[in-house]
Amino acid sequence: MPQFPKNNLAQLVIASCISHQIKHVVISPGSRNAPLTIGFSNHTSIQTYSIVDERCAAFFALGMAQQLQQPVAIVCTSGSALLNYYPAVAEAFYSNIPLIIISADRPDHLIDIGDGQTIRQKNVFENHILCSSNLVADEVSKASNFELVTTALKLAKSQKGPVHINVPFDEPLYEITNKIVGFDEIDTVVEEVPLDVDELQNFADIWNASTKKIVLVGAHFPDKLIQTQLEHFTKDPSVLVLIENTANVSHSKFINSIDKLIFPFVEDEFEQFQPDILLTLGGLIVSKKIKQHLRKYQPKHHWHIDSKRAFNTFHCLSKHFKISPQLFFSQFFFLTKPKESSFQQFWLQKKVHRLKNHQNFIDGCSFSDLRVFEKILPTIPNNSQLQLGNSSIIRYSQLFNINNTLQVFCNRGTSGIDGSTSTAIGAAIVSNIRTTFITGDISFFYDSNALWNDYIPANFRIILINNSGGGIFRFIPGPQQSNALNYFETTHNLTAEHLCKMYKFDYEVVSDEESLIKVLECFFEDSKQPRLLEIKTPREKNDQILKAYFNNLK
Repeated sequence: MPQFPKNNLAQLVIASCISHQIKHVVISPGSRNAPLTIGFSNHTSIQTYSIVDERCAAFFALGMAQQLQQPVAIVCTSGSALLNYYPAVAEAFYSNIPLIIISADRPDHLIDIGDGQTIRQKNVFENHILCSSNLVADEVSKASNFELVTTALKLAKSQKGPVHINVPFDEPLYEITNKIVGFDEIDTVVEEVPLDVDELQNFADIWNASTKKIVLVGAHFPDKLIQTQLEHFTKDPSVLVLIENTANVSHSKFINSIDKLIFPFVEDEFEQFQPDILLTLGGLIVSKKIKQHLRKYQPKHHWHIDSKRAFNTFHCLSKHFKISPQLFFSQFFFLTKPKESSFQQFWLQKKVHRLKNHQNFIDGCSFSDLRVFEKILPTIPNNSQLQLGNSSIIRYSQLFNINNTLQVFCNRGTSGIDGSTSTAIGAAIVSNIRTTFITGDISFFYDSNALWNDYIPANFRIILINNSGGGIFRFIPGPQQSNALNYFETTHNLTAEHLCKMYKFDYEVVSDEESLIKVLECFFEDSKQPRLLEIKTPREKNDQILKAYFNNLK
């Protein structure tokens, strides 16, 4: 017989989640959250997961929500457990990922009196949260508690971001019943309102008169309509579309390696590349070069399309169209027309030139991080998912053409290395397609508790590029000019071998190109356990090869 908590507040929270169609709940063990744990794990409409490390649990849930495009809940006990959620909360906030944080707490009379495992939990995420709902542990507050929970759950779904529900429990914590409160199922679909056509016409007039226009696409969930709409821009010779791999769109007339294009610019090319109009959509931008360029050579007009928020990334934002890109383009294209210009063609020719120089250099360069990417990216199976670690990994990937059948993701909201592995595993669990995760050594070892669970699919693959210490700080000029390079880098001789043995991953290691090519021939074949391939690259050569690469693009 199912067991449910006797505690009324726990019943309210659980029943509210059910009515708002929350399907996945990630629980970290504890005692104060026992009423929630008992209730969620016994409900037939909820899939629960037990992840002991709260930081990993939060990123694990974030990866699930990233793929489902629906809220996922995380549940923890009181005290410092909640604080370990913060990195993932911040990532969800800036990446527009719906995450529901449900924390157990002590009642007010037990706060700041020296009781164990107790901190000030109310509003702890206030700078990076859509809503903080602090419930009250008494029957008098039943109606207000219900309203607080409902508000939070609706916001998570409609505004696509994290919400925090803090639930105080007094003892006893383990009393059970075989019944649970039930609420009607709630539909939180929000209908979009189209833009005013007369107002939009004013912007279309500016667009139609401009000869140099850039459309810049940041991180975006795969969407066939967006792909089709962006292809429409290629018919206008005055428009150049710049994308990143995480934009999940592709076309031969899109510029997909922005740094590769911009890095070799000579002075007159900077001004030639300055657009009259910059139209942006999607999430945050990886390319530091495009950010530097557009801040110095600002467009006359910067318009951003997003139903939620607009970041003034280039310090010249002039218009935020608060609407989805899909609906915006469905209206805007009726008002625009192609403009005679050489802008698109000029830069597409540059793209061809850069690609030729890129390939010539790659073909002749020695074994290194750069060469490794050239070898591994083409081997990733078609129609699968690619999760990328941050720092050097995402930047190296931007230099290559990635198979356009792949779905590509990376935690670029805060760009941290702290939860990339956990995110990839969470994404793999709910995705219907196989997942490959490419990571650097520092990020991997930092988040090694991500492997501490029983849910990792057998077809999950990790490619670990181990350059013994975080190579990005050798490429950035500042750290090497200081006398503290050892504090920027984290030099080590660690390998993943024993972690793989402990967590039941098949493990292989290579340190040369011939061995790498041989292992890749069968790395993605079906297996009984997930697999990790560790590739050791020369720490002191990687930065020299990458610098030479950029110098040879001209």
